[in-house]
Amino acid sequence: MTSLHSTALVTGASTGIGAMYAKKLAGRGYHLVLVARDIKRLESLAAELRSDFGVQVDVVRADLTNPQDLYQVEKRLREDPAIGLLVNNAGAANHGSFIDADPDKMETLIDLNVLAVTRLTAAALAGMLARGQGSIINIASVVGLAPEFPLGIYGATKSFVIAMSQALNAELGEKGIYVQAVLPAATRTEIWERAGRDVNALQGVMEVEEMVDAALVGFDRRETVTIPPLHDESLWQAYETARQAMLPHFAQSHAADRYQTK
Repeated sequence: MTSLHSTALVTGASTGIGAMYAKKLAGRGYHLVLVARDIKRLESLAAELRSDFGVQVDVVRADLTNPQDLYQVEKRLREDPAIGLLVNNAGAANHGSFIDADPDKMETLIDLNVLAVTRLTAAALAGMLARGQGSIINIASVVGLAPEFPLGIYGATKSFVIAMSQALNAELGEKGIYVQAVLPAATRTEIWERAGRDVNALQGVMEVEEMVDAALVGFDRRETVTIPPLHDESLWQAYETARQAMLPHFAQSHAADRYQTK
């Protein structure tokens, strides 16, 4: 979707997936509000986008795990009527087992991957619902479908993002709101280095531009869930069909026969 009159707010925009979304959206005519911790990178990217695409670009230095910084971004989303698209990209990863993880680091991961995404989405929806239109792109992960992967609570945080996105579409789709969950697999970004892993040691790593281009194809098609690395779409369709087939069977007055003790 192209908009010469809409503004997109992108979190985690200084590098990687967020920076690529900023470039691609600028190419579509979106004005931008770029949010990240690294103000120098943000300002450099903003200057590039203004020069290359002639769009307006504001930068906001914010650490979304800091309540005061998060509040300022929420405030911008609530008060700026031009924002028609929110890209919840900012996130962090970890690896290793749950029992070996530092509880403080787990809390920070939840603050960024779950709490910030939730609060920013709520802030953006206030204005979008009043206007009767708006879109939200939530960057999740295929790991949200793979609890077997040894990544501690990272997969759980991304499962939350997937479920929230699907729930919002079900609740708000008829009110003009579109929410997309994007599920990348391994993508060549700095998130790996920050998590203490060597991306070059991984197999099947997708380049950032290809991932974002694919995700935007899904966005234009209004997919609820977009999985850029999944070639066989029927696998996802079968997964969703099986999940939905269970729903009518959950409302029961008695436990299933296999759990009966009498």
